[in-house]
Amino acid sequence: MDDRTVLARIHELVDEEHELRARFTAGELSADAEHARLGAVEEALDQCWDLLRRRRAARDGGGDPESVQPRPTGEVESYLQ
Repeated sequence: MDDRTVLARIHELVDEEHELRARFTAGELSADAEHARLGAVEEALDQCWDLLRRRRAARDGGGDPESVQPRPTGEVESYLQ
């Protein structure tokens, strides 16, 4: 997965986040459904941003960004605690 692909996925997830919030505001989505899906979207965004930062760091450090793999969501989320 190259940087452009990761960035495209980030944009897709941000668009989905906006759509979920709009659907909730319009009454088309329950609060429980919105919160459940938003949680999954936010975790995926954190994972994508982590991957992109690590790819850039590998490149800046003379490494191979293609060797950088996504970390499990649980690992990425534990950084915030």
